[in-house]
Amino acid sequence: MNTQSSTVNEFDSQRIAPAAMSVTRPMYWSIRRELWEYRSIYIAPLVVAAVTLFGFLIATIGRAMSVTDLAKRRAVLEEPYNFASLLIMGTTFVVAVFYCLDALHGERRDRSILFWKSLPVSDLTTVLSKASIPLLILPLLTFAITVVMQLIMLLLSGLVLVGSGVSVTQLWTHFSFFQMSLMLLYHLVAIHGLWYAPIYAWLLLVSGWARRAAFLWAALPLLAIGIVEKIAFNTSHFGAMLQYRLSGGPEGAVSNADGMSMDPLTQIHLGQFLISPGLWIGLAIAAAFLAAAVRLRRSQGPI
Repeated sequence: MNTQSSTVNEFDSQRIAPAAMSVTRPMYWSIRRELWEYRSIYIAPLVVAAVTLFGFLIATIGRAMSVTDLAKRRAVLEEPYNFASLLIMGTTFVVAVFYCLDALHGERRDRSILFWKSLPVSDLTTVLSKASIPLLILPLLTFAITVVMQLIMLLLSGLVLVGSGVSVTQLWTHFSFFQMSLMLLYHLVAIHGLWYAPIYAWLLLVSGWARRAAFLWAALPLLAIGIVEKIAFNTSHFGAMLQYRLSGGPEGAVSNADGMSMDPLTQIHLGQFLISPGLWIGLAIAAAFLAAAVRLRRSQGPI
């Protein structure tokens, strides 16, 4: 009887025992939470892409069709491509900056941090999920939106040229869509993801520390360091370093006067970029900032 009872109890305990949680599942749901809370992450670039396509359609119907010379007409159709990709990248960079400034500050301001801390998700997972938005999600999202937008632009350009009696072969050969997409992916992952990592990490750190006006607290210390250096030593090394970081650095520059349609074999120096000291110094600084942000979130409460 005792044996039967113990067997039943053991069976019941196994039946109601919760399944072990996957290691990556909290990270997955934390990233989904960020995308759910901050819809501007994907809405802003989509809106800019839609406005760009509308402007390109007007340019296609208006400017291109008003040009009688067929070579000039093709040149008019080729102009907006680099501008459109740069516009999307600029938009997502601005979105990334404002997202990082609000990522840890917003949950303290609206006191939702009390609820999120009650869940079985560590502070490390939370901070890393927030850091993954500008470092990984936004570059990949920008790439997908830009490729689809440029493909639609190419199709519209092809329709205009076909209607004019011009072959679209030269247009597709000049743009080399696959090479252009490869260049874009490299630029977004290398520069907007890896190279800008210390910038995003610094903004996340300030977001976890500042009680208000996070943007000012992020900018004023950098400005103060530059002013003190200029007054004390009459140099501007710190400002030059910030400009070097914001410009993408020479190791990761993949575009020149001919834009992103250049041959990637002559422009992408992935090995040189990966061994550059600027990249690894920046990643080390970013790791230190993120570690400090984790400790801050562990100790900070609602504002």
